[in-house]
Amino acid sequence: MAQQDRAIRTRQAILEAAGEVFAECGYAATRISDVYQRCGVTKGAFYFHFTSKAELAQAVLDEQVADQIRYFAPPQEQGAPKLQEWVDVTLLVAHRLTFDRMLQGSIRLAVDQGHDVIDRKVPYQAWIEVSTRLLGEAQELGELVPGIDVATVSEAAVGAFTGVQLLSEIMTNRADVEERIAVLYDLMARSLARPEVYARLDITAERGKALSRGAALHSSV
Repeated sequence: MAQQDRAIRTRQAILEAAGEVFAECGYAATRISDVYQRCGVTKGAFYFHFTSKAELAQAVLDEQVADQIRYFAPPQEQGAPKLQEWVDVTLLVAHRLTFDRMLQGSIRLAVDQGHDVIDRKVPYQAWIEVSTRLLGEAQELGELVPGIDVATVSEAAVGAFTGVQLLSEIMTNRADVEERIAVLYDLMARSLARPEVYARLDITAERGKALSRGAALHSSV
């Protein structure tokens, strides 16, 4: 059991180091040696877990889907609109983009072009599904204006988020990513929500920070 636990910790350390290196260098410029030297494991230990850079990169992308989406499910205040949860998931992602190197690396892998060795559709499809589910629930509760196609909106929202966070990275090294994403989702919520629902929404960068603190406390209980 101790050996198994050690193997799990080593694999996670490799993934975290890979997220950092991919965030800094992108896929093409990253070398496997950069990763195992970053996390302090041997070449042999690395290859025990991953056989190639492509397999490692895919694992980092899959980690965003398997772990991060579960994390990005903040506890909701009693009586809050379902649409607030749709907003909150994204505000929390935007906040974590300011410090979470694994997430940064995964995002960079997802937007990097010029290679086809990994399936970059995986995280996009997962986020579209999350958005479609939450918007669909809000629609069933009567929180959206009539005529909204939640699947179409979800694809547009994920695409817009991708572009806005990339713009923030280029312009300010993500220093204002929370504010930019809050503006984006406020604009979308204005056109999606019934006026009385929109009036109850909290769409601010500060909310993302508070959600992160609350999620950390919730996960430690």
